Amino acid sequence: MNNNPGKIKICYVASVDTTFKFILLSHLKFLKKEGYDVYGVCSEGKWIKKIEEEGIKMRTIRIKRKISPISDVVAFWKLYFYFKKEKFHIVHAHTLKPAVWAQMAARAAGIPIVINTIHGFDFSQESSFLKRSFFIFLEKIASRQSDLIFAVSKKIIEDSVKIGICKKNTIKYLGDGIDVFKFDPYKFSEKFIMEKKNKLKIDPKKKVVGIMARLVEEKGYLDLFSAFSMIIKKFPETLLLAAGHKEPEKKDAIKEDVVKKYGIENNVIFLGERSDAEELYPIMDVFVLPSHREGLGIATLEASAMEKPVIVSNVGGCPETVENGKTGILVSVKDPNELSKAIIYIFENPEKAQKMGKEGRKKIIREFDENLVFERLVEEYKRLINEKLK
Repeated sequence: MNNNPGKIKICYVASVDTTFKFILLSHLKFLKKEGYDVYGVCSEGKWIKKIEEEGIKMRTIRIKRKISPISDVVAFWKLYFYFKKEKFHIVHAHTLKPAVWAQMAARAAGIPIVINTIHGFDFSQESSFLKRSFFIFLEKIASRQSDLIFAVSKKIIEDSVKIGICKKNTIKYLGDGIDVFKFDPYKFSEKFIMEKKNKLKIDPKKKVVGIMARLVEEKGYLDLFSAFSMIIKKFPETLLLAAGHKEPEKKDAIKEDVVKKYGIENNVIFLGERSDAEELYPIMDVFVLPSHREGLGIATLEASAMEKPVIVSNVGGCPETVENGKTGILVSVKDPNELSKAIIYIFENPEKAQKMGKEGRKKIIREFDENLVFERLVEEYKRLINEKLK
């Protein structure tokens, strides 16, 4: 029986480097600190070097996010030979494509422990029957390869069992968490906030609505732009701060000049992809995430930890991150009118907004501290190591 984590080799697999940089890196650093031998696999990207600087051994294998039969088969074989060569004890897949191909390759290579984390589904309630059926089929294939499936939200567990992706005894709640010391509003002085606004050319007198999400329609950008066209009628000096990387390959990619259609081009600042999120939340008056589908929403956790009132869609795992009326406001999906009213309510009730922010941080510390996630993760690793490695 192998109980020494120093001899345990773990390989995380995701499609893109941004998943490692912004979601998985804290997990990997923790595992490394605990004595595990940690590796990662994803497509080539600009964050690889930074991840390697943290002591994570990275291997780049192109894993397209879109379904691409030839590319997917090539990725499968590359993963298979890599796993065979390295003889990992655990292969842990993240996002759908690795959940299918990396897990299958791991099984074929004789990896003793194969795990998948579902961060969210690639379909929503509004997806066509064919799209929905196809992605459920892929999730079912993935689930049959797993010794254990983690879910970042309780809603994912409920839906996975309900639609037959997996059985209840094969999926467990992992949750998601953040570093509550990194995202601490008391680290940032008024002077720092003023200087940050000055760098971004933001008039300190203006109200700021913030969003941090990929520039795609499914994150609710068009709904937000529509809501904003209503907001500026009442608060004409309001600014929308949008931080998120572009995804031009996506069918629903957002082009920045679309704001002209809504007449808000002078009220929007696109910041692109950022690695200074903890410095951006302090300059916001309210954080919004009007997403059409969401596994949980890490940015919501970050904003709440920074004592910002949050307004998010009542969809997927989002309701788990917000106590409606206490730490923020839940709004209907694709409802710009309701979204605009919620933002205006925050502006018109500064004392309630401040109280929401305070309560939000308490909730994050209580339920979404990343150390809680690490404890669940290692507990299951140790259980499987005891069961599978002898």
